[in-house]
Amino acid sequence: MKQTRNAAAALIIAIALSTTACSYLQFLPFLKSPVDTRAKGASSTTKGPAFVSSVRASHAVDPSADWPAYNNDPAALRYSTLAQINVANVASLVPACKLVTGEQTPMQSGPIVIGGVIYLTSAINTYAIDAATCKLRWRHSYAYSPKPDYDLKTNRGVAYLDTPDGPRLFRGANDGRVYALDAITGSEVWNVLAGDVKKGETFPAAPVAWHGLVYIGNAGGDNFAVTGRMMAFDARTGARVWSFDLVPTSGPASLTWPAETNSVPRGGGTTWTSYTLDTLSGAIYIPTGNAAPDFLQEVREGDDLYTYSVIGLDARNGALLHNYQLLKRDFHDWDVAAAPLLVTTRAHRQIIAEAGKDGHLYGVDRTSGQILYSTPVTTLLNGTTPLTEAGTRFCPGVQGGVEWNGPAYSPSTNMLYVGSVDWCSTVRLDPPEKLKNKLGIPWTGSAKLKDPFGVMDSLSKRRGWLTAVDADDGSVKWRYASATPLVAGVTATAGGLVFAADLSGNVFAFDQRDGSIRFRYNTGQPIGGGVVSYAVSGKQYIAVASGLDAPLTWQTKSSAASVVVFALP
Repeated sequence: MKQTRNAAAALIIAIALSTTACSYLQFLPFLKSPVDTRAKGASSTTKGPAFVSSVRASHAVDPSADWPAYNNDPAALRYSTLAQINVANVASLVPACKLVTGEQTPMQSGPIVIGGVIYLTSAINTYAIDAATCKLRWRHSYAYSPKPDYDLKTNRGVAYLDTPDGPRLFRGANDGRVYALDAITGSEVWNVLAGDVKKGETFPAAPVAWHGLVYIGNAGGDNFAVTGRMMAFDARTGARVWSFDLVPTSGPASLTWPAETNSVPRGGGTTWTSYTLDTLSGAIYIPTGNAAPDFLQEVREGDDLYTYSVIGLDARNGALLHNYQLLKRDFHDWDVAAAPLLVTTRAHRQIIAEAGKDGHLYGVDRTSGQILYSTPVTTLLNGTTPLTEAGTRFCPGVQGGVEWNGPAYSPSTNMLYVGSVDWCSTVRLDPPEKLKNKLGIPWTGSAKLKDPFGVMDSLSKRRGWLTAVDADDGSVKWRYASATPLVAGVTATAGGLVFAADLSGNVFAFDQRDGSIRFRYNTGQPIGGGVVSYAVSGKQYIAVASGLDAPLTWQTKSSAASVVVFALP
């Protein structure tokens, strides 16, 4: 019945959008904010020394200068057309400014840059920073409440949209909420309930916004009885416009799951990074995570759609357009996590490029759905070996492969550049009858309550890779071996460079053609956030979100997170 109501509303929206040039949904009076029976947490905005309250004549994105989304452009190519910093002069790059947030946090945010302002997030704070001086414009704090029982305290960023009411930022929170901020003042515009925090549904992903809608899905798919949903919200009011179940409850896809029971419900299929838009066709592409319980595949026999997939939905109404399942019947927690890239290759192929936690880069034909290649980008071991009660070691591990930052693509070389984690796990299984069924905590099948995702190898055995892959045939062109994992953003530029960073705190610039290192700088902090390129007043900058303080998961410690900005002297 729920799906029927959603479909009916979506049909009305689709008809309305097809009969008017208006990009916004103010003409749909039936859209109302959802009934919220739980009060939101407290919020406040603090002005910084660079606060500017004046409104510019235009708040439109400048694609030649800005970095307007988590992965820059709607197709998620992570490519900057700026070339002032290039192979010939990048060695002269120096720190131009730095902002220390004062917040010790697992910084994984991908900064966006609009009109000379950097927008950055943590789990509780949103920062607006002058992009040329690093001076704070404002900070918005949201004390989300109640907190989930299993809180990773991460957030990956904001989406931006210039609406009829002014420029807006959109983001999720870990109390199951989504909210909007005024991009100029930092004041809260709306805050709506979107998930059940008691079950462990959180919203750490960086949304995308387009044509008056904001798109985001819930995380928490490792927790008991949590299933993924992709949702669209009205950018002006926060009203929910449509919702799509990433673990289906009816139809042919539902038959790929066994019948659920109270003790073994269907679970997983959530999203936690960001999304990709095809603005020509109006499709939004969603990467989906594991089926649950993560390691006990025997209690969820079948292909478990739409997990381990890239799903294409009609962005206007949430109707299913495509389903590209990259893994079948996995039992390693190998999410398809990072947002896919929509690439037109040198040979004029239309492909989806996706890299997952299973340690492969996939090239998928967007028309036929055929997997054209599957290129390993990290160590592979025991991928088909059954997990046992005695323990099984496999590579990549639960925190291996490609995590929240996906590849970058350079049209000048036709190469995809992929940062990855080379780190293995050992998991000991509990038999199915010992599954711990408790809301809000991981429900994986691991025998160790203290280690629900198994045990990672020692730090001395982990490393990382940056791999350059031909986008047409999947062949490896060059590879850089890092002493520590590469989970930070990877960015290619028209200057012939690839920027990346590692957990040792190093920021690198590589020559796109051969992988030679042309620039290296150590920030003194492990880096897990975005690495982006932008311009202010004709000058190109590189900004890095530094300071991944994650002693339990990534076994890294850091001082207060910071934004470090580089430029030529």
